This record gives sequence, C-alpha cells and structure tokens, in this order.
Amino acid sequence: MASKLQSSFPALYVFGVLTLLLCPSGLCDCRIFPSIAHGSHKDVSSFFSYTTVVKYECDEGYVLVGESKITCRNSHWSLPAPQCKALCQKPEITNGDLSVDKDQYVEPESVTVQCDDGYGVIGSQKITCSENGIWSPAVPKCKWEFQMGCEQVLAGSKFFQCLPYPDDVKKALEIYKLSLEIGHLSKKKQEKACGERTGQGRSPGM
Repeated sequence: MASKLQSSFPALYVFGVLTLLLCPSGLCDCRIFPSIAHGSHKDVSSFFSYTTVVKYECDEGYVLVGESKITCRNSHWSLPAPQCKALCQKPEITNGDLSVDKDQYVEPESVTVQCDDGYGVIGSQKITCSENGIWSPAVPKCKWEFQMGCEQVLAGSKFFQCLPYPDDVKKALEIYKLSLEIGHLSKKKQEKACGERTGQGRSPGM
C-alpha cells in the first residue's frame, strides 16, 4: 500500500514522511487548543502549514483581553490564550457621581460613588464589576441627610438646611415667601388705617 501511494502521489508521500520525521505526534501536538471561559475558538491555519493558528472570540457581554490569535509550532504556543472579561454598564447615580466616568467598565474594575453635598451614601461606597457583568456589592443610593443640631436652629437661612428632603425646602421657601407678602399687606393696611384716623382728628380750620 505504501509503495502504491508513493508511486501515485510522490510529493504527498514525501511531505507526509517529512512531517512524521520532523514533527512526531508525541512531540509536536498542536491539535489540542487552549479553551477559554465565556468565549469560543476556531482553527484558521493555512493549508500545508507547519504552524497552527487559532482565533478566539468572546460571547456577547464580554470583551477580549489579550491577543485574538495565537500560534503553535513544535508543541509550543506563542502566547497564552486570551481571556474574556465581563462588561458592566455605567451605574446610574441620582444626586451623585462616580470616581471614574465611562460608558462601560471591564471586570474587575472598581469605582467609588461620591454623593452631592447634603447627601449620604446608602450602601457600599466602593463597587466592583464582577465576572457575571453586574456590580458587586449592589449599586448604592444617595439620600438626603438630616443636619446635626437642628433642634437648636430657631429661624433664618439655617432652618432650611435642617429639613429632611429637598421638597420640604421648596415648600418652606414658598410658605416663607407667602408670609412675607401677608406681612407686607398687613403693614400697608395698618398704615392706611392710621392715616385715616390722623385725618379725622384734625380741626377744620387747620
């Protein structure tokens, strides 16, 4: 059989013999491709090439970290297989900001939540993008805080800082404005009544 193959396809026979001599299967096995989590790979080697080329792709929601293609020759891979890292979307923080502002974050990136003045963090201030694409611990919230010593504040602008919620501040300002208008009208009414009494008390000859 071997002699028949050699006579029919001499070039292929010589190529096969050289392959076995130069690269025995026990010493030159590039047929086992390194696998990766959350991704896939395929052989993109050229025909009749001594070099094996493998290309990697990640599943949806993951990004490739490392070289997308690695090669193998003489049982030796050129590089370690790449990794597929999870992507986390930018968390929405009402009344606050993030230490690093981006549209997407790659596992295992961490960010710190910074609340606006007058607001405090409810939950963990530092959160990390985990391998399943969600933030861990859960994204915190920024909540309006009570100011200390409110019971000692009697009046004035500091009073509004003691109110628990922004809506209360708005209502208090509206009430305060209305009270000023009422006081202004009351004062004008008193001045008018006083003027009328003064006019009635004067003698006709004056």
